[in-house]
Amino acid sequence: MPSPHTEHLYPVILAGGVGSRLWPRSRRRTPKQFLDLAGTGRTMLQEAYDRMTPLVPPDRIYVVTGREYVPTVTAQLPALPTANIIGEPVARGSAAAIGLAAIHLQARDPDAVMAVLTADHLIAEAETLRRILVGAAELAQQGKLITLGIKPTFPETGYGYIEMGEELGCFNGMPARRVRSFREKPDRQTAEAFLRNGNYAWNSGMFIWRVDTILAALATHMPALHAALQALAPALHTAAEADAFRRHWFPLDGTVTIDYGVMERATDVAVFPADLGWNDIGSWAALLEVLPKDDHGNVVQARHFHLDSRNVLVFSRDRLIATIGLQDMVIVDTGDVILVMPVGRAQEVKQLLDALKAAGLEGYLE
Repeated sequence: MPSPHTEHLYPVILAGGVGSRLWPRSRRRTPKQFLDLAGTGRTMLQEAYDRMTPLVPPDRIYVVTGREYVPTVTAQLPALPTANIIGEPVARGSAAAIGLAAIHLQARDPDAVMAVLTADHLIAEAETLRRILVGAAELAQQGKLITLGIKPTFPETGYGYIEMGEELGCFNGMPARRVRSFREKPDRQTAEAFLRNGNYAWNSGMFIWRVDTILAALATHMPALHAALQALAPALHTAAEADAFRRHWFPLDGTVTIDYGVMERATDVAVFPADLGWNDIGSWAALLEVLPKDDHGNVVQARHFHLDSRNVLVFSRDRLIATIGLQDMVIVDTGDVILVMPVGRAQEVKQLLDALKAAGLEGYLE
Protein backbone atom coordinates (compact mmCIF):
# COMPACT_ATOMS: atom_id res chain seq x y z
CA MET A 1 0.00 0.00 0.00
CA PRO A 2 2.43 2.72 -1.15
CA SER A 3 1.58 6.14 0.25
CA PRO A 4 3.64 9.15 1.33
CA HIS A 5 1.62 9.11 4.55
CA THR A 6 3.06 5.75 5.63
CA GLU A 7 6.69 6.87 5.40
CA HIS A 8 6.74 7.81 9.09
CA LEU A 9 4.01 5.40 10.27
CA TYR A 10 4.86 3.05 13.15
CA PRO A 11 2.26 0.51 14.33
CA VAL A 12 2.56 -0.07 18.08
CA ILE A 13 0.83 -3.23 19.30
CA LEU A 14 -0.16 -3.23 22.97
CA ALA A 15 0.28 -6.78 24.29
CA GLY A 16 -0.16 -6.43 28.05
CA GLY A 17 -2.98 -7.66 30.26
CA VAL A 18 -3.94 -11.15 31.39
CA GLY A 19 -7.38 -11.69 29.83
CA SER A 20 -8.80 -13.08 33.07
CA ARG A 21 -12.34 -13.55 31.71
CA LEU A 22 -10.96 -16.21 29.34
CA TRP A 23 -9.63 -18.35 32.19
CA PRO A 24 -8.68 -21.19 32.37
CA ARG A 25 -7.05 -20.89 28.92
CA SER A 26 -5.78 -17.36 29.50
CA ARG A 27 -3.52 -17.28 32.57
CA ARG A 28 -0.74 -15.14 33.96
CA ARG A 29 1.99 -17.11 32.20
CA THR A 30 0.10 -17.33 28.91
CA PRO A 31 -2.38 -14.43 28.54
CA LYS A 32 -4.93 -14.49 25.73
CA GLN A 33 -2.85 -12.40 23.32
CA PHE A 34 -0.33 -15.26 23.11
CA LEU A 35 -2.98 -17.93 22.40
CA ASP A 36 -4.59 -19.19 19.21
CA LEU A 37 -8.12 -18.58 20.44
CA ALA A 38 -9.67 -18.47 16.97
CA GLY A 39 -8.22 -21.80 15.87
CA THR A 40 -6.38 -20.24 12.90
CA GLY A 41 -2.92 -21.59 13.72
CA ARG A 42 -1.73 -18.07 14.63
CA THR A 43 -1.90 -16.42 18.04
CA MET A 44 -3.78 -13.17 18.50
CA LEU A 45 -0.46 -11.30 18.73
CA GLN A 46 0.75 -12.91 15.51
CA GLU A 47 -2.47 -11.98 13.74
CA ALA A 48 -2.14 -8.36 14.93
CA TYR A 49 1.40 -8.35 13.50
CA ASP A 50 0.27 -10.01 10.26
CA ARG A 51 -2.29 -7.23 9.72
CA MET A 52 0.51 -4.65 9.63
CA THR A 53 3.18 -6.33 7.47
CA PRO A 54 1.44 -5.42 4.17
CA LEU A 55 1.56 -1.78 5.31
CA VAL A 56 5.05 -1.27 6.77
CA PRO A 57 8.27 -3.34 7.05
CA PRO A 58 8.77 -5.37 10.25
CA ASP A 59 11.43 -3.00 11.58
CA ARG A 60 8.76 -0.28 11.94
CA ILE A 61 6.41 -2.43 14.03
CA TYR A 62 6.72 -2.20 17.83
CA VAL A 63 5.23 -4.30 20.62
CA VAL A 64 4.74 -3.09 24.20
CA THR A 65 4.33 -5.86 26.76
CA GLY A 66 5.25 -6.84 30.28
CA ARG A 67 8.94 -7.51 30.73
CA GLU A 68 8.19 -11.13 31.68
CA TYR A 69 6.57 -11.68 28.27
CA VAL A 70 9.44 -10.36 26.14
CA PRO A 71 10.79 -13.89 25.47
CA THR A 72 7.31 -15.00 24.37
CA VAL A 73 6.99 -12.08 21.96
CA THR A 74 10.47 -12.78 20.62
CA ALA A 75 9.56 -16.42 20.00
CA GLN A 76 6.21 -15.67 18.37
CA LEU A 77 7.51 -12.83 16.16
CA PRO A 78 10.99 -13.91 15.05
CA ALA A 79 11.14 -11.31 12.24
CA LEU A 80 10.58 -8.43 14.67
CA PRO A 81 13.82 -6.72 15.77
CA THR A 82 14.38 -7.33 19.46
CA ALA A 83 14.92 -3.59 19.97
CA ASN A 84 11.29 -3.10 18.90
CA ILE A 85 9.96 -5.14 21.83
CA ILE A 86 9.41 -2.77 24.74
CA GLY A 87 9.11 -4.55 28.08
CA GLU A 88 7.51 -2.64 30.93
CA PRO A 89 9.05 -3.61 34.28
CA VAL A 90 5.66 -3.04 35.91
CA ALA A 91 2.30 -2.18 34.33
CA ARG A 92 1.10 1.39 34.77
CA GLY A 93 -1.89 1.41 32.42
CA SER A 94 -2.31 2.10 28.72
CA ALA A 95 -1.38 5.80 29.02
CA ALA A 96 2.04 4.89 30.41
CA ALA A 97 2.56 2.08 27.88
CA ILE A 98 1.75 4.45 25.02
CA GLY A 99 3.99 7.15 26.47
CA LEU A 100 6.86 4.68 26.79
CA ALA A 101 6.49 3.69 23.14
CA ALA A 102 6.29 7.38 22.18
CA ILE A 103 9.70 8.24 23.65
CA HIS A 104 11.24 5.24 21.86
CA LEU A 105 9.78 6.42 18.56
CA GLN A 106 10.68 10.06 19.15
CA ALA A 107 14.33 9.07 19.57
CA ARG A 108 14.21 7.18 16.28
CA ASP A 109 12.06 9.53 14.18
CA PRO A 110 10.89 12.95 15.42
CA ASP A 111 8.22 12.93 12.67
CA ALA A 112 6.86 9.53 13.69
CA VAL A 113 3.14 8.83 13.50
CA MET A 114 2.10 6.20 16.02
CA ALA A 115 -0.77 3.79 15.31
CA VAL A 116 -1.74 2.26 18.66
CA LEU A 117 -3.24 -1.18 18.07
CA THR A 118 -4.16 -4.12 20.28
CA ALA A 119 -2.96 -7.71 20.39
CA ASP A 120 -6.19 -9.19 21.72
CA HIS A 121 -8.91 -8.14 19.27
CA LEU A 122 -10.36 -10.01 16.32
CA ILE A 123 -10.49 -7.92 13.14
CA ALA A 124 -11.97 -9.60 10.09
CA GLU A 125 -11.52 -6.65 7.69
CA ALA A 126 -7.76 -6.13 7.86
CA GLU A 127 -7.57 -4.28 4.55
CA THR A 128 -10.14 -1.73 5.77
CA LEU A 129 -8.06 -1.19 8.91
CA ARG A 130 -4.95 -0.54 6.81
CA ARG A 131 -6.85 1.95 4.61
CA ILE A 132 -7.99 3.81 7.72
CA LEU A 133 -4.47 3.93 9.14
CA VAL A 134 -3.16 5.50 5.93
CA GLY A 135 -5.93 8.10 6.03
CA ALA A 136 -5.45 8.71 9.73
CA ALA A 137 -1.70 9.21 9.23
CA GLU A 138 -2.61 12.01 6.83
CA LEU A 139 -5.09 13.62 9.24
CA ALA A 140 -2.61 13.26 12.11
CA GLN A 141 -0.39 15.84 10.40
CA GLN A 142 -2.99 18.42 11.48
CA GLY A 143 -2.07 17.73 15.11
CA LYS A 144 -5.22 15.81 15.97
CA LEU A 145 -5.61 12.94 18.39
CA ILE A 146 -7.44 10.27 16.41
CA THR A 147 -9.40 7.24 17.55
CA LEU A 148 -11.02 4.41 15.62
CA GLY A 149 -14.73 3.94 16.26
CA ILE A 150 -16.63 0.76 15.47
CA LYS A 151 -20.10 1.06 13.97
CA PRO A 152 -22.35 -0.57 16.60
CA THR A 153 -24.56 -3.46 15.51
CA PHE A 154 -26.42 -4.05 18.78
CA PRO A 155 -26.88 -2.21 22.12
CA GLU A 156 -23.72 -3.49 23.82
CA THR A 157 -23.39 -2.40 27.46
CA GLY A 158 -19.82 -3.63 27.92
CA TYR A 159 -18.15 -1.07 25.61
CA GLY A 160 -17.52 2.64 25.91
CA TYR A 161 -19.10 4.83 23.21
CA ILE A 162 -17.94 7.81 21.15
CA GLU A 163 -20.39 10.58 20.30
CA MET A 164 -19.54 11.82 16.82
CA GLY A 165 -19.81 15.40 15.58
CA GLU A 166 -19.39 17.12 12.23
CA GLU A 167 -17.56 15.58 9.30
CA LEU A 168 -13.91 16.53 8.80
CA GLY A 169 -13.57 15.15 5.27
CA CYS A 170 -12.32 11.94 3.67
CA PHE A 171 -8.73 10.74 4.00
CA ASN A 172 -7.58 7.88 1.79
CA GLY A 173 -11.25 7.45 0.96
CA MET A 174 -12.23 7.00 4.62
CA PRO A 175 -14.51 9.56 6.34
CA ALA A 176 -13.43 11.22 9.59
CA ARG A 177 -15.58 13.11 12.09
CA ARG A 178 -14.96 15.30 15.10
CA VAL A 179 -15.46 13.69 18.52
CA ARG A 180 -18.04 15.44 20.67
CA SER A 181 -17.63 13.28 23.75
CA PHE A 182 -16.63 9.90 25.14
CA ARG A 183 -19.37 8.07 27.01
CA GLU A 184 -18.83 5.43 29.67
CA LYS A 185 -20.27 1.93 29.42
CA PRO A 186 -24.04 2.58 29.34
CA ASP A 187 -26.98 0.70 30.78
CA ARG A 188 -29.21 -1.20 28.35
CA GLN A 189 -31.72 1.62 27.86
CA THR A 190 -28.97 4.15 27.11
CA ALA A 191 -27.21 1.76 24.75
CA GLU A 192 -30.45 1.26 22.82
CA ALA A 193 -30.85 5.05 22.58
CA PHE A 194 -27.27 5.37 21.25
CA LEU A 195 -27.99 2.73 18.62
CA ARG A 196 -31.22 4.46 17.49
CA ASN A 197 -29.46 7.82 17.35
CA GLY A 198 -26.93 6.55 14.81
CA ASN A 199 -24.38 9.13 15.93
CA TYR A 200 -22.40 6.89 18.25
CA ALA A 201 -19.58 4.41 17.72
CA TRP A 202 -18.03 1.82 19.99
CA ASN A 203 -14.66 2.85 21.42
CA SER A 204 -12.19 0.35 19.93
CA GLY A 205 -9.12 1.34 21.96
CA MET A 206 -7.11 1.99 18.78
CA PHE A 207 -5.53 5.40 18.16
CA ILE A 208 -3.37 7.34 15.70
CA TRP A 209 -1.35 10.50 16.32
CA ARG A 210 2.00 12.12 15.79
CA VAL A 211 4.43 11.32 18.57
CA ASP A 212 4.97 15.00 19.36
CA THR A 213 1.19 15.48 19.56
CA ILE A 214 0.61 12.72 22.13
CA LEU A 215 3.62 13.76 24.21
CA ALA A 216 2.31 17.33 24.30
CA ALA A 217 -1.11 16.01 25.35
CA LEU A 218 0.51 13.97 28.14
CA ALA A 219 2.37 17.10 29.30
CA THR A 220 -0.96 18.93 29.53
CA HIS A 221 -3.20 16.24 31.01
CA MET A 222 -0.79 13.85 32.79
CA PRO A 223 2.20 15.98 33.80
CA ALA A 224 3.61 13.46 36.30
CA LEU A 225 3.72 10.74 33.65
CA HIS A 226 5.22 13.14 31.12
CA ALA A 227 7.94 14.17 33.58
CA ALA A 228 8.79 10.50 34.21
CA LEU A 229 8.99 9.84 30.47
CA GLN A 230 11.27 12.83 29.93
CA ALA A 231 13.55 11.56 32.68
CA LEU A 232 13.57 8.06 31.20
CA ALA A 233 14.21 9.07 27.59
CA PRO A 234 17.97 9.77 27.83
CA ALA A 235 18.56 6.46 29.64
CA LEU A 236 16.88 4.15 27.13
CA HIS A 237 19.22 1.44 25.79
CA THR A 238 22.02 2.53 28.14
CA ALA A 239 23.51 1.11 31.32
CA ALA A 240 21.46 3.68 33.26
CA GLU A 241 18.09 2.36 32.05
CA ALA A 242 17.33 0.01 34.97
CA ASP A 243 18.08 2.72 37.53
CA ALA A 244 15.98 5.25 35.59
CA PHE A 245 13.00 2.90 35.65
CA ARG A 246 13.48 2.32 39.38
CA ARG A 247 13.60 6.05 40.08
CA HIS A 248 10.92 7.32 37.68
CA TRP A 249 8.64 4.47 36.55
CA PHE A 250 7.95 2.48 39.70
CA PRO A 251 6.80 5.53 41.72
CA LEU A 252 4.03 6.36 39.22
CA ASP A 253 0.62 6.07 40.90
CA GLY A 254 -1.75 3.30 39.88
CA THR A 255 -2.77 2.40 36.35
CA VAL A 256 -4.42 5.01 34.13
CA THR A 257 -5.95 4.37 30.71
CA ILE A 258 -5.23 6.67 27.79
CA ASP A 259 -8.99 7.20 27.47
CA TYR A 260 -9.35 8.61 30.97
CA GLY A 261 -5.94 10.25 31.18
CA VAL A 262 -5.98 12.07 27.83
CA MET A 263 -8.77 11.39 25.34
CA GLU A 264 -11.72 12.34 27.54
CA ARG A 265 -10.01 15.63 28.44
CA ALA A 266 -8.61 16.65 25.06
CA THR A 267 -10.49 18.97 22.69
CA ASP A 268 -9.08 18.41 19.20
CA VAL A 269 -10.07 14.75 18.79
CA ALA A 270 -11.21 12.99 15.61
CA VAL A 271 -12.73 9.58 14.91
CA PHE A 272 -12.80 7.30 11.90
CA PRO A 273 -16.02 5.24 12.16
CA ALA A 274 -15.54 1.86 10.53
CA ASP A 275 -16.93 -1.62 10.05
CA LEU A 276 -13.91 -3.83 10.71
CA GLY A 277 -15.58 -7.08 11.70
CA TRP A 278 -14.22 -6.20 15.15
CA ASN A 279 -14.62 -7.96 18.48
CA ASP A 280 -12.51 -7.46 21.58
CA ILE A 281 -12.95 -11.11 22.67
CA GLY A 282 -13.56 -10.13 26.26
CA SER A 283 -15.26 -13.38 27.31
CA TRP A 284 -16.11 -16.94 26.32
CA ALA A 285 -19.54 -15.68 25.28
CA ALA A 286 -17.87 -13.33 22.78
CA LEU A 287 -15.89 -16.23 21.30
CA LEU A 288 -19.04 -18.30 20.94
CA GLU A 289 -20.67 -15.40 19.16
CA VAL A 290 -17.98 -14.68 16.58
CA LEU A 291 -16.21 -17.97 15.77
CA PRO A 292 -17.43 -20.32 13.01
CA LYS A 293 -20.15 -22.75 14.12
CA ASP A 294 -21.19 -26.22 13.08
CA ASP A 295 -24.69 -27.12 11.89
CA HIS A 296 -25.94 -27.08 15.47
CA GLY A 297 -24.54 -23.63 16.30
CA ASN A 298 -21.67 -25.09 18.32
CA VAL A 299 -18.11 -23.71 18.38
CA VAL A 300 -15.89 -26.76 18.70
CA GLN A 301 -12.13 -26.87 19.32
CA ALA A 302 -12.07 -30.41 20.65
CA ARG A 303 -13.17 -33.98 19.97
CA HIS A 304 -16.86 -33.42 20.65
CA PHE A 305 -19.59 -36.05 20.42
CA HIS A 306 -23.08 -34.94 21.27
CA LEU A 307 -26.76 -35.67 21.19
CA ASP A 308 -29.00 -32.64 20.68
CA SER A 309 -26.55 -29.99 21.97
CA ARG A 310 -26.85 -26.48 20.52
CA ASN A 311 -25.01 -23.17 20.89
CA VAL A 312 -22.25 -24.76 22.97
CA LEU A 313 -18.57 -23.76 22.99
CA VAL A 314 -16.31 -26.75 23.60
CA PHE A 315 -12.53 -26.63 24.02
CA SER A 316 -10.26 -29.49 25.01
CA ARG A 317 -6.68 -30.35 24.16
CA ASP A 318 -6.85 -34.11 24.68
CA ARG A 319 -10.12 -35.46 26.02
CA LEU A 320 -13.24 -36.44 24.15
CA ILE A 321 -16.07 -34.18 25.37
CA ALA A 322 -19.50 -35.81 25.15
CA THR A 323 -22.67 -33.82 25.78
CA ILE A 324 -26.40 -34.58 25.80
CA GLY A 325 -29.11 -31.95 25.48
CA LEU A 326 -26.93 -28.98 26.36
CA GLN A 327 -27.83 -25.50 25.13
CA ASP A 328 -26.11 -22.13 25.56
CA MET A 329 -23.17 -23.54 27.51
CA VAL A 330 -19.38 -23.20 27.69
CA ILE A 331 -17.08 -26.16 28.41
CA VAL A 332 -13.34 -25.49 28.62
CA ASP A 333 -10.91 -28.30 29.48
CA THR A 334 -7.23 -27.39 29.91
CA GLY A 335 -6.05 -30.64 31.49
CA ASP A 336 -5.80 -29.35 35.05
CA VAL A 337 -9.07 -27.38 35.03
CA ILE A 338 -12.53 -27.95 33.56
CA LEU A 339 -14.82 -24.90 33.43
CA VAL A 340 -18.55 -25.44 32.80
CA MET A 341 -21.01 -22.54 32.78
CA PRO A 342 -24.04 -21.08 31.01
CA VAL A 343 -23.11 -18.59 28.30
CA GLY A 344 -25.16 -15.91 30.01
CA ARG A 345 -22.89 -15.98 33.06
CA ALA A 346 -19.60 -15.66 31.19
CA GLN A 347 -18.90 -12.25 32.75
CA GLU A 348 -18.75 -13.89 36.19
CA VAL A 349 -15.44 -15.65 35.52
CA LYS A 350 -13.56 -12.83 37.25
CA GLN A 351 -15.67 -13.37 40.38
CA LEU A 352 -14.80 -17.06 40.22
CA LEU A 353 -11.10 -16.18 40.10
CA ASP A 354 -11.49 -13.97 43.16
CA ALA A 355 -13.12 -16.92 44.95
CA LEU A 356 -10.26 -19.21 43.93
CA LYS A 357 -7.75 -16.74 45.38
CA ALA A 358 -9.71 -16.52 48.62
CA ALA A 359 -9.73 -20.33 48.83
CA GLY A 360 -5.95 -20.53 48.47
CA LEU A 361 -6.14 -21.98 44.95
CA GLU A 362 -4.24 -19.17 43.26
CA GLY A 363 -1.88 -21.68 41.65
CA TYR A 364 -4.61 -22.44 39.11
CA LEU A 365 -4.37 -18.85 37.87
CA GLU A 366 -0.70 -19.09 36.90
